[in-house]
Amino acid sequence: MPITLLWAVDVYGRVYSLSTASERWERADDTLLELKRVSAGKGRCWGIGCDHHVYLNIMPSETPIRYREETYENQRWNPVDGFTDVLLPTDRWPWSDVTGLNPQPLHSFQLPSRSWEWEGDWYVDQSCSGEPSETGSWEYAVDFPANFSPDKKWNSCVRRRRWIRYRRYVAPGSWAKIPLENIRKTPLPLCDICCGGWEMSDQSGRYPYLWGVSQQGQVWFREGIHPRVPEGISWEEVDVPKEVAQLSAGPGDLLWAVLWDGNSWFGLASAWTARLAHHGLNVVWVVTKDYKVWFRRGVNSHNPCGSGWISIGGEMMMVNVGLNDQVWAVGEDRGLYFRLGVTPFEPSGNGWIPISAQWGNKKVGSQRDDQQTEASQGSVVSCTDSDSELGSNTLTKDTPQNAPRPFIPASDSFINSLVSDRDKTSAAQPSILEVSQEDTPDPSPAPVLLTPDDASRDLPWSNVDLEGAEAARSAQAAGSSLEDSSKSVLALENPQREGEEDGPVWAWISGGGCDVDAESKVSWLSPTGVLTSSFSLTPVQSAAWSEEHERREATKRKPLERSHSIWVRKGTLRWWRDWKPQRWVDVSVALEQSTKPDGKKDSIFFVYYTQYDEKKYLQVFINEITALVPVIRDCYYAFAVYTAQRTKQRWPLVLAAQTEKDLNDWVSLLSECCCECRGISSSPIPGNCHPCDLMFWRQVPGHLRCVESNSLGLVWGVGWDGTAWVYSLPEDAAEMHQQTDVRNVYVYENQRWNPMTGYTDKGLPTDRPMWSDESGLKECTKSTTHPPSPQWSWVSEWAVDYNVPGGTDKEGWQYAADFPVTFHGHKTMKDFVRRRRWIRKCKIVLRAPWQQSRVEHVPLWAISEKGDVLCRLGVSPQNPAGSSWLHVGTDQPFKSVSIGGANQVWAIAKDGSVFYRGSVSPQNPAGECWYHIPSPPRQTLKQLSVGRTSVFAVDENSNLWYRQGLTPSYPQGSAWELISNNVSKVSVGPLDQVWTIAEGVPGFPLESPGAICHRVGVGPMQPKGHSWDFGIGGGWEHITIRGNSAEAPRTNPVPSGSPRSQDLSASRIWTMAVLWVCSRLPSGFIFYT
Repeated sequence: MPITLLWAVDVYGRVYSLSTASERWERADDTLLELKRVSAGKGRCWGIGCDHHVYLNIMPSETPIRYREETYENQRWNPVDGFTDVLLPTDRWPWSDVTGLNPQPLHSFQLPSRSWEWEGDWYVDQSCSGEPSETGSWEYAVDFPANFSPDKKWNSCVRRRRWIRYRRYVAPGSWAKIPLENIRKTPLPLCDICCGGWEMSDQSGRYPYLWGVSQQGQVWFREGIHPRVPEGISWEEVDVPKEVAQLSAGPGDLLWAVLWDGNSWFGLASAWTARLAHHGLNVVWVVTKDYKVWFRRGVNSHNPCGSGWISIGGEMMMVNVGLNDQVWAVGEDRGLYFRLGVTPFEPSGNGWIPISAQWGNKKVGSQRDDQQTEASQGSVVSCTDSDSELGSNTLTKDTPQNAPRPFIPASDSFINSLVSDRDKTSAAQPSILEVSQEDTPDPSPAPVLLTPDDASRDLPWSNVDLEGAEAARSAQAAGSSLEDSSKSVLALENPQREGEEDGPVWAWISGGGCDVDAESKVSWLSPTGVLTSSFSLTPVQSAAWSEEHERREATKRKPLERSHSIWVRKGTLRWWRDWKPQRWVDVSVALEQSTKPDGKKDSIFFVYYTQYDEKKYLQVFINEITALVPVIRDCYYAFAVYTAQRTKQRWPLVLAAQTEKDLNDWVSLLSECCCECRGISSSPIPGNCHPCDLMFWRQVPGHLRCVESNSLGLVWGVGWDGTAWVYSLPEDAAEMHQQTDVRNVYVYENQRWNPMTGYTDKGLPTDRPMWSDESGLKECTKSTTHPPSPQWSWVSEWAVDYNVPGGTDKEGWQYAADFPVTFHGHKTMKDFVRRRRWIRKCKIVLRAPWQQSRVEHVPLWAISEKGDVLCRLGVSPQNPAGSSWLHVGTDQPFKSVSIGGANQVWAIAKDGSVFYRGSVSPQNPAGECWYHIPSPPRQTLKQLSVGRTSVFAVDENSNLWYRQGLTPSYPQGSAWELISNNVSKVSVGPLDQVWTIAEGVPGFPLESPGAICHRVGVGPMQPKGHSWDFGIGGGWEHITIRGNSAEAPRTNPVPSGSPRSQDLSASRIWTMAVLWVCSRLPSGFIFYT
């Protein structure tokens, strides 16, 4: 770790430095130097002296700081004297700069300050354009200002040569005064100074910038700072719309300010007045006038205003953010503190620790045992939140109220004097003496001066809303009791001036040049004694350790209120920009999670991107996310983020990761944060059912082809290999089971017959590819076909599949007259094309809350791969796997079965015929016989679902049908009625609620097929409903609402005139539901809501 310095100033202006390799404070060599405040950067420190001059201290280095001064000697040729310094009136100066516009004789060069000295005299540069010259270093040209070259030609009428002189900076390691260049343009006396900007994205020099604030509120910028010119050249005024009191420049390209009236530059709140602000690369810390510490979340170059204020425990006089966003502070006890645990993932840290370095023969930290007065010994270590004591400071009982207190000057005391001087009508200000809140009337809100539009139109300043912090402060201050408001805090008192032997009383600290982080092993940052943690304990600690111990024991018996903490996860992803030009964009993402004092968590997901060299960002509140769905997009590992608004607009936020591991990590992390924000437990439980676009969908580990649930909370699933699984409701990750699934991957070999060679792979130009998928639209060869996703692995080689619907010949071929006519298994005279299917098996293995028992763990009624109808016996909540299978006889193979209320069993045969199973009861679970039900005219049904009193079915043309006339005495119904089209799957719940998978969303032709929607208006008087409510889309294949078992309470009705009143009035019938879906993606993801 490199050796760097921490700088600090005491209340008497003495400057100290503390090295990371030492344990002792070192005072500046200049004992007469008195500074008000300092601002450190990498390898340097700036300061403001009591004489209003700016001082600079450069750390010694092995590489000296040298600056080259240069000037050019110009001559012209004439026929009499040859080349001479007698030039034409229109020529440049005899001694000038490289442009020839400015005269620069040798005697005009002066040292800029006493910190420089000449290394030698002037000498001629013997090189021309970096190469040795044989012509005396002269460069020739036809005329000024033509191009010069070292070669003299017959028409060379002018020449020049360069003179060089070096000066060296001789004041490293000491404080050097910056001279005033121009008295007229010199800034008025400065009250604040800050340096930063050495990590700006558009800067290659990596050197700092310097900003200053005058006592009149003007902002000044130091021009010309360079590694070879550390002092800079001149001051330039920066236009600002309001008077500034304090500036903070971080290492990046952000600049924050505090106004003279105490309001933050980036936000106006009359009751929440900032005293000091400081920020780093991605953080902003603020101290208010009541010494409360606040942290601004979400700050970076894309979002310079941030996203919200967080209260931090502890009361500080000032804070400073140094390298690596580490935080340093001066406490109310005038001790120095360091924020423990600040990392890129937790920028707010987790506690304050004192800086315990040696001074003389004793350590100097936050405790001053020999100088504590009775007021400090009687101060109480607060155990309340940092927002609960705003303005509640009172005098201690041992100190008379009218007794004057000695005044210790602070580095910013002249600022307070200037503020008081401006208010001539106000009464004389007391010293630091605290006054009880009971005797102090509530201050009236200060008027907020809005910036005129014409004054701020061209200024690069923006406001940050501080109303959130003001509201939190007001709410907690209003709720605090009189006893809490009467608690006293430390009143700084020192009856005698401290000498150097007593140790410094700190007023300012700057860690901008101290390179430490949370993992650094620095001796003076080791926690010693009583630490001020994040439990909102103030850094004021009593000198009487016995009393402190008693107070700590009493505190342990009381519940502590935790302060806020911030956790950040950052990374890089690719974002699909879905406006023209549509393309993938590399973005940076950040997930910020804040933990409130009551333990609740609030998270925001940021996406930072650049458009036309302008930094922008998107933000998604985690509590607004409704689904995180993995999608297939351009062969990327992508996932879509849905919110209620984005679901309505069919505009999900699509992000892609570089690897599958990164995708799973981000999806798991975001899903976990969503569950924490909503208080969702690890197991699916029934909850309030909202409109379709407001539901939160949670992914369940596992891989299935379809799932079903019942009203008792049992969930079943069937994998692609026909294996049945039952959900095991795990309470923790240790109860996960190994789940496997095997899936078949098919490719088709196509051939056409010709009279010369017979069947061959040479087809017509209009034919399908000779190796394709089943549809023939996509070319698929055995070498280019891969498993559905990287989670799958091959478990067999390619082989001819003889189990093809329609049959095959001995070689596995199927024949037809042409593509794409129906194929059959025998050749005829009219068959000119043939195909055969190749099969290869792939397998996936993962851990999920699903248990397998081979053929035992299946739903109550099931259909095997061969079309056999099976009934499971002995299924109960205590034995969800059941005991045995019972085969139900049929005349033909079946393809769909559904069980509804009152033991209604409906099924569809493979030829589309509909059947009803009669006499099914708990005593006779398999029933007695099948009753044939006529199908809709000229339609072939493929799937149906039975509810309590209704039956819905879907045909092969994606039409949805409703069975009319169902009664207890005539359960077969009377006729089919067409309800809707554009439906691929339907599920009817025990309360007759209807959910479907739609092929598309009306009005959104680019929406991928497989959108979830439910039927609105379904009720006892209108079992068919009246409209559709569309939810998230993106490739859903299976849905079940059969886990619903309880009706909603009929309290708190929604007004009919409010938005979505029709949706909510209908949803009261089917609240308390668990909805399960399966994605049609190859990975077969399982979700529930």
